Parts: sequence; structure tokens; C-alpha cells
Amino acid sequence: MTNKSLPKLNAQDEVIAQEWQGDNQQWWNWYMGSADNAAAADEPSAEVVQMPVADGEAGTLAAIEGELKGTYALDKEAIARFRRDGYVKLQQVLSPAALALLRTEMERCLVADLGANPGLEFRSGEMMWLSNEIFRAFVLSPRLAEIAAALLGVPSVRLYHDNALAKEPGCGRTPWHYDKDHFPIASPDICTAWIPLQSIPRSMGPLAFAVGMDIHELVESVPFSKFDTSYDQAIAEIFKAHDVLVDDGPFALGEISFHHAYSFHTAGPNRTDESRMVLATTYFADGAQVVPQPTMISGDWRKFMPGVEAGETIASDYNPVCFPPAD
Repeated sequence: MTNKSLPKLNAQDEVIAQEWQGDNQQWWNWYMGSADNAAAADEPSAEVVQMPVADGEAGTLAAIEGELKGTYALDKEAIARFRRDGYVKLQQVLSPAALALLRTEMERCLVADLGANPGLEFRSGEMMWLSNEIFRAFVLSPRLAEIAAALLGVPSVRLYHDNALAKEPGCGRTPWHYDKDHFPIASPDICTAWIPLQSIPRSMGPLAFAVGMDIHELVESVPFSKFDTSYDQAIAEIFKAHDVLVDDGPFALGEISFHHAYSFHTAGPNRTDESRMVLATTYFADGAQVVPQPTMISGDWRKFMPGVEAGETIASDYNPVCFPPAD
């Protein structure tokens, strides 16, 4: 059965190595439709969980600027875990006041862009830092970028893009994937900061990781289908057959994960009555190039690095160096 959100021009054949023919909200509609939700529907925790509206009072941008520019105390053990497991979850990276400010602003921006009742299970926004000073402070934060550079072991990182992600009440799973397929960047040195804007219990669908940097090797031969949920199903079956450890633990308020482009991950359904809101920012080593043949799995990648063609070095105005910060 063809995914109903697949643009007609992308649905004409089985080819993946082609340009995405819609916008990025359409991409998310399609991509979330590639998740197998049959197994999740049978889980005993399917009842809706009531959540508090907020986790704290919002601060002001002026009050948190020092926090966003300050250095996080990243220890050697965290770096070792990232390089061994493919991801790391770090406690108290940002304050409740900072997260509440960004959550309020994200909701305002998404309503302005999509409407108050868009009828979407998954709302998204991107490149919001270009026109919004609050998003700009977070997305270009030297604090976050310095963590990314240290985890990757590179001296300098650039921004690929930001993603405002709101998984609505009742929204199903996010399919198994790794970001190597999503980011058309010819470098292994890519990681994403996944920043929850509230605490995330299991019932809200936290990001869940297949533990091990090399787990992707188990499934690299699995063909991706743009029409159905077969890829997601096959990944889950292989992981189960090989007893792959999956970390699907909750996120405390202020806890942020950083995952490598080779890290396989998924997320459960949102079975609460509140939006699960997250800012994701992706960084890559300065000097990387665009892959020779981007695919539709990368969405509207030209929007994220305008004027940069396949095979060229990524250094557009939309991909600034985030660490080290400019003088």
C-alpha cells in the first residue's frame, strides 16, 4: 500500500536517489507514515497519561544568554560512552527557565506557521534561527556546539540545520533510522543534539537508541521502501534476533542527548495529553562536502545549504561555524 503522503513525482517508481518533491512538513508526514505501529498498539500502556502543562517558569533571553554561551563540564567518560554507544545523554545541560522560554516560543512559531489546529500528528519547523532571536540564541549556542565538537573529536563544527519537532498526543512511533541516510554530508563526523523542552516519560515517546556505534552494520543491507513500513519492521526484527540492547529511558528536565549519524534510533508514540516538544540541532565537522548523490530521504536539503551543490564544500551563510565562536 502506497504511503498517502508521498508526493506523486516521488511515487512514480522505486528510486530513492532523487530530489524530494515537497516541503519539509510534507516530508515529516510521509516519513512518520513509514513507522510500523501495529506492535505498539498492543502494548499494555496504551491508555492516555495526563501531563502537567509546564515544568517551570520561562526565563528571559537576556537572563539565559550567559548560560547558552558558557562551557558545559563534559567529562572523559561521557565522550567514551558516545564513541562506544553512538549516543550519550547528559544531565542538566540547560536550565528549566531556558527550556520553558524556548517551548513557549516554539509553540507560538508553529501556530503562526501552521495554524492553531492544523490537523497534524507531527508538527515541524526548520531554519527558525534565521528570523527568530530566541531560536538563534539556542541553535548557535557555543555551549551546545562545543559539546558536539568534543564528542566528535574535531576542532570546529558548523550547523547543518535546526528542527522544531512537536509530536502531538496520539501520534504514533518514529521509525527506526540512522541519520547517515538523512544528512547528505560526506563525513562521518556528524551529530545531533536532541533537546527536550519538557521532561519526557516513556509514555510521551522519548528518543530510544540501539546501543552500539557499530549496530548499523547489522542492517546496512536492508532495502529502504518509500511506500510502506517494511524497512522499519525489518530493522526491528533484526535487532530482536540479535538481542540488541535498546535504551528507551525517559528524559529528565534539562537532560539532552547527542547522537552520532551512525546511531540507530526510534521513538515511541505519544500517549499523553500534551505535545512532546523538542529542538534538534545538527552539527558537522567544518570542511565536509555534500555527498555526490543526495536522495529524497534528505528532504529539502537545498533549503539547508543554499547554493551548495553535490560534491561541494558546505560553507554557506546558513551553515555558520558554531564552535569555536567568532571573536
